[in-house]
Amino acid sequence: MLGQILKARGVVKEGQIQEALAVQRRQGGLIGQCLVELKHCTREDVARALAEQAGLESVDLARVKPEKAALALIDATTAHTYGVLPLRVEGRTLVVAIADPLNTAVLEDLRFSTGTDVKAALAEADALKALVLQHYGTEPTLESAIAEAARATAGTDVAAAAASTPVVRLLNSILHRAIKDRASDVHFEVFESEFRIRYRVDGSLYEIEAPPVHLALPLVARIKVMSELDITETRLPQDGRIELSIDGRPVDLRVATLPGIAGEGCVMRVLDRGAVSLDLAALGLRSEDRERLAALTRLPHGIVLVTGPTGSGKTTTLYAMLSEANQPEVKIITTEDPVEYDIQGIVQVPINEDIGVTYARVLRTVLRQDPDKILIGEIRDQETASVAVEASLTGHTVFSTLHTNDAPSTVTRLIDMGIEPFMITATLEAVVAQRLVRTVCKDCATSYEPGEEVLFELGADAERVRGARFHFGKGCERCHHTGYKGRTGVFEILTVDDALRDAILRRASTQELRRIAIQGGMRSLRESGLQLVLEGRTTIEEILRETTG
Repeated sequence: MLGQILKARGVVKEGQIQEALAVQRRQGGLIGQCLVELKHCTREDVARALAEQAGLESVDLARVKPEKAALALIDATTAHTYGVLPLRVEGRTLVVAIADPLNTAVLEDLRFSTGTDVKAALAEADALKALVLQHYGTEPTLESAIAEAARATAGTDVAAAAASTPVVRLLNSILHRAIKDRASDVHFEVFESEFRIRYRVDGSLYEIEAPPVHLALPLVARIKVMSELDITETRLPQDGRIELSIDGRPVDLRVATLPGIAGEGCVMRVLDRGAVSLDLAALGLRSEDRERLAALTRLPHGIVLVTGPTGSGKTTTLYAMLSEANQPEVKIITTEDPVEYDIQGIVQVPINEDIGVTYARVLRTVLRQDPDKILIGEIRDQETASVAVEASLTGHTVFSTLHTNDAPSTVTRLIDMGIEPFMITATLEAVVAQRLVRTVCKDCATSYEPGEEVLFELGADAERVRGARFHFGKGCERCHHTGYKGRTGVFEILTVDDALRDAILRRASTQELRRIAIQGGMRSLRESGLQLVLEGRTTIEEILRETTG
């Protein structure tokens, strides 16, 4: 264990390791990161311990001068994208400095691109980044990578083009920029006379420089090679996965190809573990709402549901709640399709319906594993809902997601699934409905007083904000001229009390459940959103788009 290696080296004490483990359980991340943030050791200490743990050479970059022959074997795009620095050539072996000891996928790629054996030496991340910049200069632009790939592949067949170094570099540049821009998805779309690449950032798509249409096939073929898909099958959709380390951060790419009339396109979902904070404090909750969610993680039994449309951040909220509950005395098991982020100390089980590994089947097995808390990725049908109820009644806390428009309509949805009202009142503890809204870019934010047309759209809520100053972003380089940078959550937290239980038992309508919940203290999505507008954190347009009055 990394902590024990540092302890054996005399760098940290046992109490400091335990303190770091407690921080890790609360907010996720790596144990080494936590120890550095607590100032119990330095990044260099962690790098040396990681090298020992992985059986790698540890290198102090302040005392090493890279050989020119080694630097010539790796181009600037690859060095920047993968965060590697060539150090020396030993016969047929190239020795490179890396910051992540688990980054074996990069070594495979480097063997392919350099034609040599590649051996890793572990270095401290910040020093490595600085030396890559010193020896290679700033990263080449995407435009230059497109031009180079277009020249090199003109007239060549698809397989040869896909394996060519310029196409490999171009794809690296596209992915590196996607990570830098915090993209959640990368779209490769093929049309008769156009090849379009778009990033989804903060929920909105924007287009990047378009490569020539003849690069579509080689780029998609290269993606299929990296995700171990059948490169010759272009008529059927395929799903795959790529694990990379970009800028020293582990990044998981979920690949889905789709045959179209003009050619095969694909979408890559970016799961950047380094960009997601699995911490309740990072969700944008008010302090009282954060405490309510934290209290839900401490329930001895019952069901807690998070609802909202696809892409509204439900999984991130659940992971943050599980991280809050993740203590040594608590056994947590998750069933997910797919497992999106690895959380230290939690048993995570992937669902695979193609081979019969369904939620309902796995859950029955999970209940025999003596868990305290269970996460069900999604309640899709009556069978899964019934097992969730059964788990709750036998003394487990169950967390899951459901697709409904708001918190009160979740009860109606469960009844529609075939769950009896008395079972719902016996098990359902809370429902958290949420949306994600874009936040105003701080670098170009400006204020204004809204006109009557905006107030008219707010209807009954207009009087609450009349006279207040709203904010928007004028657009700048930092936000790609969108006026927005980043996203935050809008939440509606329904806690099931006695008044709601009575209403559920008599099968009250969604409207009546909503009225009772608001009387009981629930703040609606619209109300929570308007508070963010008044605080200057988002725009009224975002709230009108994502919530109803």
